[in-house]
Amino acid sequence: MRRAAYIPVLGSILLLTAASASAQETVGDVIGFLVTNQAVVTSDAARDRAAAEAARTTISNALLFNLASVPLASSSTGFLYRFNSDLGTVERATESFGSFFVERALTAGRGRASFGISAFTSGFDDLNGANLRDGSLVTVANKFRDEAASFDTETLTLKVRSSTMTLFGSIGITDRLEVGAAVPLVDLSLEGERRNQYFGNPFLQASGDASASGLADIALRAKYGVASSRTAAFAIAGEVRLPTGDSDNLLGAGSTGYRFMGIGSYETGRVALSGNAGVVFGGVSNEMIFSGAGSYAASQRVTVTGEMLVRRVTELRNTELVSAPHPTIVGVDTLRLSTTGSGLTLANAVAGVKWNISGTLVLGGHVAFPLVSRGLTAPPTPTVALEYRF
Repeated sequence: MRRAAYIPVLGSILLLTAASASAQETVGDVIGFLVTNQAVVTSDAARDRAAAEAARTTISNALLFNLASVPLASSSTGFLYRFNSDLGTVERATESFGSFFVERALTAGRGRASFGISAFTSGFDDLNGANLRDGSLVTVANKFRDEAASFDTETLTLKVRSSTMTLFGSIGITDRLEVGAAVPLVDLSLEGERRNQYFGNPFLQASGDASASGLADIALRAKYGVASSRTAAFAIAGEVRLPTGDSDNLLGAGSTGYRFMGIGSYETGRVALSGNAGVVFGGVSNEMIFSGAGSYAASQRVTVTGEMLVRRVTELRNTELVSAPHPTIVGVDTLRLSTTGSGLTLANAVAGVKWNISGTLVLGGHVAFPLVSRGLTAPPTPTVALEYRF
């Protein structure tokens, strides 16, 4: 009896041709199209629209956060110098070449400049613990209350890959003040499908793809050394991220972001420890940030480093299926993908090596991997970086 009541609906669905979005549309448009193109009949348009908009915003914000506000390479370059008043000359301030993302309190030194480039490629495959690639992410479903499985289900599949190359540099204005900039370039591609399964019969409801490449949000940075001794130092730093990226294609936040941070460092011999704490306003989201790093100079030319990056992000949300009674069909519940909570705490670890090839040229390589399944995450991602001190 139950199956028979839905045969007309199934017939109408099978007569439809799967909708598609072309690559000429923006990445944001394609995500919105895939999330909102619904075939499951719920007879509650208001809730459908609210749930679809919440899901679209969650996915877009998670992707935008990973592309437009990723941690940039530290302005603290491998070679740092300070004036030795006893000897009356400039000397290297530390044996370690430092970490990749966590700032050191020491500054470059008056008139000393550096330039670097880093590159990595990521394929995002997980959203809040749900696999984006295997068709298991349910966006909406109808289910009889006395049955375990849904009889009418729609799932979303997304394949998202981004490649980022960042150019960064800094120069010491005084022995205490250092300024710099970072210019990220991003290439992004997205493919997606929305599939409906009605009583075991699969149907491609919608598909879409898009790509974008270009300049992301440029960062302007400054760091000021407040106090220092032979082994310890404290500094403050600020960063402005300009809305230079295309926000429609998720290459930029669309608004200016500001970061303010306190930096503490302790370095003695071959060991270097650093900690950062700060806040972010504007941009993709308000944040609180905490990070720490330890470096060890294994030799005069090689430094190994480990880092922990923790961020509390206000605009990221968790996702879950929320059930509500179907308004017109007795004994049937409708499940919709919805958002919960008031922010997510993300944590990532970084492990890498820096090698002084020759002179003041340093080659670095590290692997970053998520410690929690929150937001949009990628498998362990390797990065290579090259840095030269003038």
